Amino acid sequence: MENKRLLVDFVGSFELTPQQINESMMQNDGKLILSGIMQRCDAINQNGRKYPVDILKRESEKYKNVFIKERRALGELDHPESPVVNLSNVSHNVLDLWWDGNNLMGKIEVLGTPSGNIARELLKAGIRLGISSRGMGSVKSIGEGKVEVQDDFEIVCWDLVSNPSTQGAFMNQLNESRYSLNNTYGKVNELINDIITLM
Repeated sequence: MENKRLLVDFVGSFELTPQQINESMMQNDGKLILSGIMQRCDAINQNGRKYPVDILKRESEKYKNVFIKERRALGELDHPESPVVNLSNVSHNVLDLWWDGNNLMGKIEVLGTPSGNIARELLKAGIRLGISSRGMGSVKSIGEGKVEVQDDFEIVCWDLVSNPSTQGAFMNQLNESRYSLNNTYGKVNELINDIITLM
């Protein structure tokens, strides 16, 4: 078994049309709210990692009862290599978590922060953003390059990223429309540069 370390896993993606973004904001008092799969248990993800159901259920309950309840379930735009959420890069807040079979579902609000505004503009431009977990824990090899997350795992947050990797995990607008994953790094960088230039 390895020592406890930062574990990053890409899960699903958001892809919305400008019309769907406007509809979501009209239905939610000007707030952009999205929902979808945040994490999956008892399945090998594309990072070769498996999250046992009991560990993920325990940690999602803790996260819900502390961070979501206190309205500080914050996530960043892109993954830093740190187990600490940097407030200057916060883009969204997780509003709720619930289970649908082996899928941990969630609802997030994109905030009016600089990073949240970049995320909103990327989505308006048709860029697919992924949702990705960040946590601390150790893993144990289960063979063939695959590992299982161990009992010391703790969820730090979920971040918005440009390159999600878990198969079959898609993020949805609150009206439950489904979206697929297909994004290029160059398009994201070009759009971010354009947004920063306009600020």
